[in-house]
Amino acid sequence: MDDYQLTVRALSERIVEAQNPIRVLDAVKWDDQVRADFLKHKGRQLPAVDRAYYEGRPLAFDAGEKKLEFQNIERDITRQLGQFNPVGQIMRRMCREYRMVIRMLEARGTADFGLISQDLYGAASDAFHAGDPTLADLGLMFSDYLNNIDSRGDLKDEPKTLNAKQAVDLLQHRLNKVFGEAEETIRVFESDGILADAAAGADYIKIRSDATFNERDVKALEVHEGLVHVATTLNGLNQPVCTFLAKGPPSSTVTQEGLAILMEVIAFASYPTRLRKLTNRTRAIHMAEEGADFLQVFEFYREQDFTPEDSYSNASRVFRGSTPTGLPFTKDLSYLKGFIMVYNYIQLAVRKGKLEQIPLLFCGKTTLEDMRTLRRLVDEGLVVVPKYLPPQFSDLNSLSAWMCFSNFLNHLSLDRIEADYANIL
Repeated sequence: MDDYQLTVRALSERIVEAQNPIRVLDAVKWDDQVRADFLKHKGRQLPAVDRAYYEGRPLAFDAGEKKLEFQNIERDITRQLGQFNPVGQIMRRMCREYRMVIRMLEARGTADFGLISQDLYGAASDAFHAGDPTLADLGLMFSDYLNNIDSRGDLKDEPKTLNAKQAVDLLQHRLNKVFGEAEETIRVFESDGILADAAAGADYIKIRSDATFNERDVKALEVHEGLVHVATTLNGLNQPVCTFLAKGPPSSTVTQEGLAILMEVIAFASYPTRLRKLTNRTRAIHMAEEGADFLQVFEFYREQDFTPEDSYSNASRVFRGSTPTGLPFTKDLSYLKGFIMVYNYIQLAVRKGKLEQIPLLFCGKTTLEDMRTLRRLVDEGLVVVPKYLPPQFSDLNSLSAWMCFSNFLNHLSLDRIEADYANIL
């Protein structure tokens, strides 16, 4: 490396090191005793979570010192790279985001927690573009479509006959075939400490020990957790200079989760029940933004025939970090919000003939707003192209053809089509 690359690398490593103890989901989750007490009272009392609850669970770092550390890194980036340096602008934004994350965690159990969450991840009332529907509108629209599908009665999910161990073995086998030489570094194992059915880390995927699966679920985990989350982490770790691409602030969460949902769709790994889960998360967050408390969100899930245990788990995702009557933690908006944003980006890249930018979504924990800059950094040799790519993105022929059709279809009026097709559908 030359002196410039060494400088960028050193600053990047400082960001990676500084963010290491920040574990957002660990800091906001509710413990098993809260769950047990809530279910013991048959879901008729609000969970006993307030500001004091979080004060009794201190962060794993000194918030003041950590904010100062990121501020000092940001100042050094400007001193050493200048104000308008492209990679410096990305790193400075990351420092600002991490400081905001720390402020959010400091505000656990207060109204500020939900407000900062909206700044970081968005709100359900946000529009995608001027005049477009909001995320809340999208959730209601999807619910209507899914209700029409459910009314058929013949699209049933396959029985969940795989326990956690069987799912681990099957997923490990599939990932070994995908990643080849990296198979020894990617581990799939059971875990008791996660809220979702599965979660990806830097070099592993955790499967919840008491969850059950079918083969369709495992395929979804393969493309969502494996081909996106693990792949982008490995590609970020493979960066010789911009090592910060292995770590993702909240802005990258939206892009990465959106990319993962898009992969589920184009790999035919998604299905109505999966989409219903994502839609429900959006609707539940919107309810909380509009003033619903934990019991009302809990009942929203119960009315859809979820068990009390599953209804609690889903509702607690909405209020974790907050209080049972406070503003929601809006991270779960990332799935549908990110899907729409990534899909639009790829569609526009095809329309403008900039296909080379699409695989760069996988070069690490990227954000859409950095994509043009990342293209420049690849040309400068500061960023290397992704080593691990799903088949749908390593050969862009089929994806480009699909997006060409999609671009045209977007110009057609679905309402007019519905009227014209009334006699044949």
